[in-house]
Amino acid sequence: MKTVQVKWALAAALVVALGSSFAQESKVGYINTQRITTESAPAKAAQAKLEQEFSKRQKDLADLQQSLKSMSEKFERDAPAMSEAQRAARQKEFAEQNRDFQRKQREFQEDLNGRRNEELQKVLDAANRAVKQVAEGEKYDLVLQEVVYSSARHDITEKVLKILNAGAK
Repeated sequence: MKTVQVKWALAAALVVALGSSFAQESKVGYINTQRITTESAPAKAAQAKLEQEFSKRQKDLADLQQSLKSMSEKFERDAPAMSEAQRAARQKEFAEQNRDFQRKQREFQEDLNGRRNEELQKVLDAANRAVKQVAEGEKYDLVLQEVVYSSARHDITEKVLKILNAGAK
């Protein structure tokens, strides 16, 4: 919450300091980062790469989870006919396999998040180069990423997407 207040204060100070003449003489644009990270060809390629890279591990985890579920159901059915020692041994085995599953699931999530961040950073780096290209080519004085409101005439997201998509082919 405090960060938002600081951003608003900075934005207000910038507007006051620059005055209305800046808005009339300067060219300002903005990009929608969310669209860049979901609609651009590099973002889609990164997503496909991650899915391919992690699909086997994800399937293995799903299989292991199903195996644990089956083991639990079998235990519930067989428990009344088991001796106390057999029940304890099965419960211990289930607990160990469940811990192993939880560990593998946690490692999978950490690995996936790390790789997703790496791929996202590549997309953002390419997007920043494309923004700079548009800004320099069309003589923008200022390009913002996250805005609360702006008219569509300031949105250069489509131009950036075209550059990114052309570069990905």
